[in-house]
Amino acid sequence: MSTWNLEETQCHLLLCNGSSCMRSQGEEVTQAIREEIKALGADSRIHTTRTRCNGRCQDACVVIAYPAGLWYRDMTPELGRELIRKLAADEMLEEQLVYSYQERFVASGQSVPGTNKMAN
Repeated sequence: MSTWNLEETQCHLLLCNGSSCMRSQGEEVTQAIREEIKALGADSRIHTTRTRCNGRCQDACVVIAYPAGLWYRDMTPELGRELIRKLAADEMLEEQLVYSYQERFVASGQSVPGTNKMAN
């Protein structure tokens, strides 16, 4: 097994593959995101990791982008591809954004369980 070279990595996507997300096209979203990264030649800049449940099942399918701490909800394969195009252009997919560590908000108007961060 080789070690991934992270020197050029700018974004790490955590792709929820918990049971709720898998029922909401989690596998298809994962594949679409990875295919778009490859199609754009962004392999060295955008890294992906499948995760188990991230605790936002009502937002399934969830994708989290670090280091910005952006949580995206209701992702579909097409939205996953659009997210990659946006990230490659240093933008975010605002319509699907549910939470941002940097802006300290929850788009749904709810606090994130386990934190003290409240909506604006």
